[in-house]
Amino acid sequence: MATYNEQLQKVWHEYEKELGYIPASLRDALKWGVEKGMIETPTPDPYDKLVEDMSRALREEYKTDRLGRRYRVNHAVRATKNGVQLTMWASMGNAPRLHMQKAFIQRREQIVGDCVQLATDVEVYNDINKEQEPIPMLFDFRDDVAERKTWDNSEAA
Repeated sequence: MATYNEQLQKVWHEYEKELGYIPASLRDALKWGVEKGMIETPTPDPYDKLVEDMSRALREEYKTDRLGRRYRVNHAVRATKNGVQLTMWASMGNAPRLHMQKAFIQRREQIVGDCVQLATDVEVYNDINKEQEPIPMLFDFRDDVAERKTWDNSEAA
């Protein structure tokens, strides 16, 4: 039996094939898959929806410190307890140092993982399309971070 992810992937690839391999919205692909009987619409757990909404709200909460720096207030740490993966949240001003350290490390690991996958994707695309000029991808973000901080500071003024 196919996993849920495999079912979703199959819906996407079949829809893509029928559409002619052009960019498409996932909502349209899912509606198509439901109509074709390839996947059923899930019965939502209201707490899952509330958790998703609160998670988004907490990620989007920012404040500005006395020096004018805009910072994210709430930080999450993924942890496993008794075999169940949980996401534990804390507000920066009240969070224990260990929580914040883990949150920062996990966010950095996500960024590194995204960069590794992006590098691989660009390499594969460039290999598949050798007749075209390769798409370059640089991963030294020092100048980008400095420039963005300058933009953010100028917007706050």
